[in-house]
Amino acid sequence: MNLVADTEDVLRRLERTDLDQIDEQTAKLLVGQLAEVLRGHGHRYYVLDAPVIADAEYDRLFSALQTMEDRFPALAAPDSPTRRVGGEPLGAFQKVQHPEALLSLGNAFGADELRAWYERAQRGLAETFGEVEPALVAEPKIDGLALALTYVDRQLALGATRGNGRVGEDVTEHVRTIRAVPLRLAKVNEPQSVSAGQASLFDAAPPASPARIEVRGEAYLPKPTFERLNEALAAEGGKPFANPRNAAAGSLRQLDPQVTASRGLRFFAYGLGPVEGTTAPGTQHETLDWLRDLGFPVNERVQRFEDIEAVVRYCEAQSEQRDDLDYEIDGVVVKIDRTDYQDTLGAVANAPRWAIAFKFPAREATTRLNGIDLNVGRTGAIKPVADLEPVGIGGVTVSKATLHNADYIADRDIRIGDRVIVKRAGDVIPQVVGPIKEARTGEEVEWTMPDTCPACGEPIARIEGEAEFYCVSAACPAQTIRLVEHYASRGAMDIVGLGSNLAVQLVEADLVHRLDDLYRLIPDVLGALDGFKEKKIDNLLTGIEASKSRPLRSLLFGLGIRFVGATVAQLLVEHHESLDALAAATQDNLEAIHGIGPETARSVAEWFGHAPNRELVEALKSLGVNTARLPDEPVYTEAPTEGPLAGKTFVLTGTLPTLTRDEAKAKIAAAGGKVTGSVSSKTDFVVAGSSAGSKLSKAESLDIRILDEADLLDLLDS
Repeated sequence: MNLVADTEDVLRRLERTDLDQIDEQTAKLLVGQLAEVLRGHGHRYYVLDAPVIADAEYDRLFSALQTMEDRFPALAAPDSPTRRVGGEPLGAFQKVQHPEALLSLGNAFGADELRAWYERAQRGLAETFGEVEPALVAEPKIDGLALALTYVDRQLALGATRGNGRVGEDVTEHVRTIRAVPLRLAKVNEPQSVSAGQASLFDAAPPASPARIEVRGEAYLPKPTFERLNEALAAEGGKPFANPRNAAAGSLRQLDPQVTASRGLRFFAYGLGPVEGTTAPGTQHETLDWLRDLGFPVNERVQRFEDIEAVVRYCEAQSEQRDDLDYEIDGVVVKIDRTDYQDTLGAVANAPRWAIAFKFPAREATTRLNGIDLNVGRTGAIKPVADLEPVGIGGVTVSKATLHNADYIADRDIRIGDRVIVKRAGDVIPQVVGPIKEARTGEEVEWTMPDTCPACGEPIARIEGEAEFYCVSAACPAQTIRLVEHYASRGAMDIVGLGSNLAVQLVEADLVHRLDDLYRLIPDVLGALDGFKEKKIDNLLTGIEASKSRPLRSLLFGLGIRFVGATVAQLLVEHHESLDALAAATQDNLEAIHGIGPETARSVAEWFGHAPNRELVEALKSLGVNTARLPDEPVYTEAPTEGPLAGKTFVLTGTLPTLTRDEAKAKIAAAGGKVTGSVSSKTDFVVAGSSAGSKLSKAESLDIRILDEADLLDLLDS
């Protein structure tokens, strides 16, 4: 069986078939094919941890099979994938029989399907309880590995994976290495402290400590831990994991528990199996509160709702906020709160009727890598870009994706012709996660970085210690286009009317070879270009003229000096009154500025030490461009030697709830602290808001204390 080819064939057949109109004979053939490929994918996903398609594609195949079996029940075989929960356990581990099956969840792919599930539940309860509107509990659906933990006399006795839902794998010694999992349950009369925002949900006194209990939950890897693990594996020549879920599964299935211990797994508890020696709570929200009291971590985003519309809003909000979390989620689990309602509703096939998974739009897909193009940036950095067979991810068609750099391609052994996993997270540029090596045919071609620049044909070089290759030609047209685009951008000189397309047009028409050429453009020359009318010419020239009076920090950022972003440009301007003064500074002078590292100092000194760059500065000055610090631009002053933050260095990242970046910097400076633009071993605190980026990950790797806005305000008041 060629699983990849058979899957592509089935997907093509589904595109041509209306499942609502299909006849039984045709359905019989398609059901057989679907069942076969789903079994193959289930084995690869649950047993081998080596999937060859994305979750969204599996869900589509599974949903199609369910649809046809619902229409023609006689076609549903006893061993159909729709009646299974997962795959078979690995032979390397002892098998464990679950006392109660660990069921999977049905899926809702939108608000209407979620509402329809709720209405079905209401109808199912009506005969016993009359017309009711049952309360609901919702929580993020962690993308990890399900575990069942059994405690006897409060001691951890068994840790087991889901396996196929009935039989799992004994991973007790591995579970013991997960610090979030208690080895001994807390006594109920000695509850664990509940964090802020997690006040007790009990309507009555909590149950007594159980004699025996099975706690169910999810083991997972936080995003920063996953990234560090893959970096370490790549450095050792190992195979990186495709996603945190596979990394969590792979970490628990190591034969050596010490390897598991080194991986940094976390755990969230979300439910119960059998309970002996006491009466279990009567609701889901009380169950979660009891689990907290017993010593288990419970997701802090769990909420209880009285109506389904509030749950819909919660699900939509979680979808928008998923990138703010430090762990991966792929949906929201919604459950009927009362356990007597759950018992009445029961289960169908392999899924409970009282719970459902609201699935988010797809973030990953698999497609073919048709080729690798090269993109030359404004600093000459050459980055590989994947040319993909177009694929839909989360409602967007993706045909290009980043491959980061040559080392990334080599470490993951990505080849032209490979079937690859492509990930798109929020507004982040799509990226190729890695190849599906099991899908290779032998016709794939290895790729290496060429010796010359694709834009100008000049040699390319690699700076020692850096991942990027660079074009060494200052006359490279691709660099000029990117630099003009950057110079005119809103964060730099903000030239209205000068965007990407016009930058290409001006450079390719031989009108702009250097930035100062922008200030020599005249109406007659522009009028000869395609698409240029009088109004467009006037708007462009007006925007260029207005840029002459921009602040010095905007010009410095717009020049495109390596490592000089907006924050570094601001810092340099605080210490230098003009570009002439900055040009006279030595590397040692620059490195002495708090917040300027050796690489940045060297880059700035080398840029101004290059004669053509000094000529550019003089040309801009002669054309009327402001090259000096304006009166309203901040000037460096010694930080106060007294104050609650005296001598402390801060880095800001992300968006704070109430303070702007400038307001936070001003408050820190007034209290004696210093704000810098990059994280280093000298950083004391990182203040992180929503959408925090790589600075947060670096701070965690250096064990630097992370603050939120409330923590910062507490320090300021101390």
